[in-house]
Amino acid sequence: MPSPRLRRGAAILSLLTAGALALSACSTASTPTASESASSGGFPATIEHVYGKTVVASAPKRVAAIGWGSADASIALGTVPVTIPTSTFGDTDGDGYLAWTKDAVEAAKAKLPALHDETDGIPYEKISDATPDVILATNSGLSKQEYDTLTKIAPTVAYPDQPWGTPWRESTRMVGAALGKSAEAKKLIADTEKDMSTEMAKYPATQGKTGMVMWVDAKDLGKVQFYTPSDTRVQYLNDLGFATPQSIKDLSKGEKGFVTTISAEQADKLDADVAVIYVQGGDLSTLQNDPLLSRIPAVKKGAVVPMNDEALLMAISAPTVLSIPWALPTYARLLGEAAAKA
Repeated sequence: MPSPRLRRGAAILSLLTAGALALSACSTASTPTASESASSGGFPATIEHVYGKTVVASAPKRVAAIGWGSADASIALGTVPVTIPTSTFGDTDGDGYLAWTKDAVEAAKAKLPALHDETDGIPYEKISDATPDVILATNSGLSKQEYDTLTKIAPTVAYPDQPWGTPWRESTRMVGAALGKSAEAKKLIADTEKDMSTEMAKYPATQGKTGMVMWVDAKDLGKVQFYTPSDTRVQYLNDLGFATPQSIKDLSKGEKGFVTTISAEQADKLDADVAVIYVQGGDLSTLQNDPLLSRIPAVKKGAVVPMNDEALLMAISAPTVLSIPWALPTYARLLGEAAAKA
């Protein structure tokens, strides 16, 4: 029987891969877009999100983080949360903390936050026991019922539009507003953008290239799932200078979620110069040895970034102001090597 950690890891992986994200996105496709509205950095701060508006009356001292990204943004802005989700995917040493999150807390000489497990839902009692002043869930999958329950514990900031799909800049801005640190958040975003530009400049072969992110199950090679332009992985590639090819835009038309599926017979339509590929249960050779998937232009040329390193996969799937600098040297190098073959 798989260990509890492996079972939880599988649950998280289902969010990282295509199916669960597509389902969650479709379930809220009619939800109106909202974003944080407090930009002055003062209090009271009002932050807009998918379930309305949250007012933070004064500077919070005890922050609880839900889902992805909020904890990293809070830590980067100088406030270490009192509780954060246990990481069961991308946590290579099994202590529950992602490497970049742990590194940042230790660099600040602060105490590591308490952990709570969100695999089977929000652990309200654990959150309540942490006595937070504010609950940050800017990149999460909170249902309305979960949100309403959390607001009875403390003011709660939900995601702005689609579950698990908040861009890292917006998440950082929302957290900055809730903490009264909007100016600091703006600078943090600018510094991160500068770091990305500086790192990618080391790899001139990436200039002018197109890129895509796809996922294949080695047990079902009859289809390919690829991420649409609205997905955070694709947006991260855009941040690093890779344009999304028109073919991906066309194939994504009408898709309200983060992923869509194409049959293996049509795989040659995925004509990006560079492909970032996760092969579940296999590796690049799985595609190279398949008569249909080997026709994908990037696969044919070897212009591929295999994404089977668990920590790196997590870092690029839900980029944050902490995970970006942690993963960037490796990711940029891999992209540069792939682009040189395109």
